[in-house]
Amino acid sequence: MNIKELLVKQAENYPKKSAILFEDRTITYLQLKEASFRVANHLSVSVGEKIAVYLPNIPEAVFSLLGVFSKGACAVPVDFMLTESEMIHIINHSEAKILIVFPKKGIDLNSIKQKCPNLKEIVVCGQPDQELAEFTSWQQVCQASSDAPDVDIKEDSLSSIFYTSGSTGQPKGVMLNYSHLDNPVKNVNHFLEVTDQDVFMCAGVPFSHLGGLDYILFMLNFATTLVLTTRFNPFEFIKNIEKHKVSIFCIVPAMFIAILSLKDAARFNFSSLRYAVVFGAPSSPVLLKKFQELSPEAKLLNGWGMTETAAPNAFSPQDISKINSIGKFDFNTEAKLIDDEGNLVDQGELLIKGEGVMVGYYKNSVLTKETLTEDGWLKTGDIARRDQDGLYYIIGRIKEMIKVAGEIVFSFEVEEKIQRHTKVEETAVIGVFDKLRGEVPKAFIVIKKGESLEEVELKEFLKQHLAHFKIPHYFEFVSQLPKNRVGKIDKSELDHRP
Repeated sequence: MNIKELLVKQAENYPKKSAILFEDRTITYLQLKEASFRVANHLSVSVGEKIAVYLPNIPEAVFSLLGVFSKGACAVPVDFMLTESEMIHIINHSEAKILIVFPKKGIDLNSIKQKCPNLKEIVVCGQPDQELAEFTSWQQVCQASSDAPDVDIKEDSLSSIFYTSGSTGQPKGVMLNYSHLDNPVKNVNHFLEVTDQDVFMCAGVPFSHLGGLDYILFMLNFATTLVLTTRFNPFEFIKNIEKHKVSIFCIVPAMFIAILSLKDAARFNFSSLRYAVVFGAPSSPVLLKKFQELSPEAKLLNGWGMTETAAPNAFSPQDISKINSIGKFDFNTEAKLIDDEGNLVDQGELLIKGEGVMVGYYKNSVLTKETLTEDGWLKTGDIARRDQDGLYYIIGRIKEMIKVAGEIVFSFEVEEKIQRHTKVEETAVIGVFDKLRGEVPKAFIVIKKGESLEEVELKEFLKQHLAHFKIPHYFEFVSQLPKNRVGKIDKSELDHRP
C-alpha cells in the first residue's frame, strides 16, 4: 500500500471533506495530507527504520502513523497504557530511532532517553513544557514542508511491528510489511459494501492494536469520515451514533454488553447504522440479537482475524441466524482444520494461509517457526468446526481448553450458556486445579444491577443446557471483570484458585 499516493489522491478528490471528527476538531482530507507529510518530512530516518509512537487516540496519532508510512519507515505503535519500563523494553527491543510521545504522569522522558541508547530524537506532543525544552516539540514538526516526501517505498519493506501479548503474557512483535496494509481493506471491500458516504467510529480501540490502525486504513482508502474518541464510554458511544450518523463500527462483546446495560439506550436514533461488527473474542448470539432490537435495520456481523493475519479475514453471512459463525474463508485467505497429528478434520485447530499472514515475530525465530509452517500456514491457536455449508465456527482457544477427567470443556461454550441467564450481565470461565479430576471449570459472574442471583439458581439453570461435567464447580460473584486495552476480558488477571 502506498500511503503517500493515497493521501495525495484523497486530498485532491475530497479537499474539504471531513476525514476526522475529534471532540470539537474537524480535520479535512487536505489538512490530513498536509499534517501527515509534515511529520514525514521532519523524520530523519531511512526506509525501514523504526519509529515508536506512544500516543493516545488523538488526531496527532493519525498524522504520526501516516507520516511514518509516507516516509517508508516502520511504525512501532506502543500502547498508551503501558508503563515507562514496558515502553523502554519495546523501544529497545525494536531498536526504534525516534519516539513520538504524549507526556503523562509516570513517564520520565529523560530516563527513557538515558535507557534507550538507540533513540536519536524524542518528539513531544501536547502543551509545551519548559522541562521538556531539550526535546523536539510538535510545533517544530508542524514547521516542516507539507510537500509529498521524495521516497520510493517497496511493498516488501517492513511497515509496522505490533507488540501483542495475546494469551502468552510475553510481548511479541508481529512484523507486517507494506503489502499487508492492503489486506484489511481488501477484505472489508469484499465482505461489506463500503462507500465514501459511510461514517466509521473508532471508540477506544487503540492505534497500538491492528484493529485501531484498520480504522485509519479504511478512512483513507474509502474516503470515509472517522469519528475518533480516546476511550470507550457506552453513553457517549450511542450519542455519537446519532449525532454523527455513524454507519459502521466494530467493537468487542464487552462493549455490546455495556451498551445494552444502559436503561435509556432505546431513545437514541440508530437508523444510520448499516453494519455493527463484533470482533476480538467469541461472541454470544443471544447478546447480539438483543442489540438488533435497538437497530433493526443494521446488519450484525461476527468478524474474525488476528494481528498475525492482518485482520479482518472473515465475516459471518449477512443473516442474523448465522451470527454465531465467522463465515467462510473464500477470499484472499485459505483455511483448514487439523487434529493433533496434523490430519484434516471438520473440528480442530484453525490454520490460515494467504496474503495477510505476517512476516514473523521480530527477533524471535523460535516462536516464528512454532507458529508458521514451512509451507506458509499459520497456526492460530483457535479451535473451530466447519459445517456442511463451509461455514466456520470458533469453539474456543487451545489454551482455554479445560480437561475434566479426560473430557474436553471449552470455556466459551460454558460462558455462552451462563450468559443466557436473564440476571447475568457478564461472565468468564477458567480452569482450576482439582485433585480428583485434574481440572474443573470455575465461573466468575457479574450480576445485572438491581438483580440478585444465587449459585443454586444458576446451577439449576445450567443443568438444562450443559452436560454435568461442563457445569462449573466453583462460582465467584464479582462486581466487574478485568479487561485489556481492546476491551476483551483478561483471564490472566482472574484468580485461578478454587
